[in-house]
Amino acid sequence: MPYSAEISRSNPSCFLFLIDQSGSMQESLDATGMAALDRAPGGDGPAGSPAAGRTKAQGVADAINRLLQNLVIKCAKSEGVRDYYHVGVLGYGGDMTANRVEPAFSGALAGRELVPISEIANLPARIDERSKKVDDGAGGLVDQKIKFPIWFEPVANGGTPMCQAFARAQTILRGWIGQHAASFPPIVINITDGEATDGDPASSAELVKSLSTSDGNCLLFNVHISSKGGAPLEFPDSEGALPDQFSRLMFNMSSTLPAYMQAMARQEGIRATEMTRGFVFNADMVAVIRFLDIGTRPSNLR
Repeated sequence: MPYSAEISRSNPSCFLFLIDQSGSMQESLDATGMAALDRAPGGDGPAGSPAAGRTKAQGVADAINRLLQNLVIKCAKSEGVRDYYHVGVLGYGGDMTANRVEPAFSGALAGRELVPISEIANLPARIDERSKKVDDGAGGLVDQKIKFPIWFEPVANGGTPMCQAFARAQTILRGWIGQHAASFPPIVINITDGEATDGDPASSAELVKSLSTSDGNCLLFNVHISSKGGAPLEFPDSEGALPDQFSRLMFNMSSTLPAYMQAMARQEGIRATEMTRGFVFNADMVAVIRFLDIGTRPSNLR
């Protein structure tokens, strides 16, 4: 069966995040009706404060940092963090003179395309102090201070060179697959709020999905944080309810969920069929975090 390879230190898998850092990511989270990040599952959202006054770029940065922290925790064993995953974050945006697609880690990891999870665990750019709501034992909630590692900073500038981002992803993953030909295939998660400004990204996306290990093709999932109207959708199995050409394009670019992810989605109360795709539209950050969590759960971790 595809997507069943054991994930281990000798046979790791790979996650690559493509993050839209265009100027429109400066828009407020309020503008898209996104919920407060501290309402995320488990009650320990990364921001520890309402979305008011926060931008899309800040919300996405918190979601990625939270996800990286969760991946570290998944790989933590008594002897340390095991390198089950190699992880990369590419930001794509630009300025007045040129488009930009580049590794987006901060601090000691700056400039690195793919990093073993143990190095991510050991090298956050900094540790912030945040607040989260916890039960006070008397039916109320109190603030509790927590440590929140930061690897990725919010950036918002210029256009949306999504085609170039997919082309860079293809180059990176082709090299990784060359060294891990029997591994669980890489998963690419693209987070964007706008249309590509450097052409039609469909063909570039197909080239990413055409890459494969002996366990299956690369998976491409898309998070569309739209500034336009339209009801939120998580894991749809058709494009019928999507409001415009671009959201339908993003849906069709997204991979169909493997069977084990379909089962995970159903466990979360999400209707998932054999046609369900790894796509979320116009969702609040709570739904985005849930989407990222399902999209990065392993099928066979050892």
